[in-house]
Amino acid sequence: MIKVSIIVPIYNNEKYVKKCIDSLINQTEKNIEIILINDGSDDNTEKIIRGFNDNRIKYFYQKNSGIGKTRNKGLLLSKGKYVMFIDSDDYISNDCVKKMYEFAIKNESDLVISNFYKNINGKNEKIDIPYFKPSSLIDNPNILNMVNLGPCNKLYKRELISNIKFDENNKYEDVFFVISALIKAKKVSKINEYLSYYVIHSNSETTIRDERIFDIIKVCQKTYNMLKINIRMKDNITNLFVMILTDYSAQCRYIKNRRIRTRFIDDAFIFLDKIDKKWRKCKYFNNLNILSKLIKSNKLLLNFYCDTVGIIYRI
Repeated sequence: MIKVSIIVPIYNNEKYVKKCIDSLINQTEKNIEIILINDGSDDNTEKIIRGFNDNRIKYFYQKNSGIGKTRNKGLLLSKGKYVMFIDSDDYISNDCVKKMYEFAIKNESDLVISNFYKNINGKNEKIDIPYFKPSSLIDNPNILNMVNLGPCNKLYKRELISNIKFDENNKYEDVFFVISALIKAKKVSKINEYLSYYVIHSNSETTIRDERIFDIIKVCQKTYNMLKINIRMKDNITNLFVMILTDYSAQCRYIKNRRIRTRFIDDAFIFLDKIDKKWRKCKYFNNLNILSKLIKSNKLLLNFYCDTVGIIYRI
């Protein structure tokens, strides 16, 4: 049986896709399959992909359908005991799959999470996921606030995600997927190694914001409806959505249209007030400096920040 399926959605990424695929075919763990799905690219992406000759690569082309639908297709096509997702502008260390797979087997884990590097303009910044003992969200609700919400830097047992799908109608489809996996997992483990590289460039999702940013509020509502039944996790749930929505509010600095920026911040604060009137007192703010806390908890200051100093001073 194939140990690990690696799913890579690809769209117009001729500049980065070769490095991504190179990092996959050079894995020290050889019992893998590499599922490359070209989501309607119209640049040289296909030519680059077809330049690889490795029988573990399974290549598929489709009309542009969006990343959620593309990842779901990858899940249907995959056959591995475990599954990984890699974005086509990112890459992983040569021993990433081997270390995460062996860690999963040793700890009998449904989900393994690693530290990663954030690569900005060629410089790597270490991103640490706080360590926690192998556990479940039921036994350790704090995991909800410790784990990053992207699908990458994670190894999923196939049975865990067999009935979980990425949202195909909204942008930011990964939040609901990751949290669904955390809820379902009987054992989540953290490996204390930096095994993947998250590349941020001028066309990254992190640096592109438009009117689709409102989808994150829809995703938050959908996720909240799933989480709210667990009263024991109330504080963790508040922390989660404060982190997500105040961060996205600050990222409105990338949106040129002031009307859209203001409307999103208004809607985000309405959502937070709805789920917890005392959200400004949540523990998330304890990890911020005083200025960041003041800005993120105040609509007027957030709007001023996005209008003026946001591109220079990052919170």
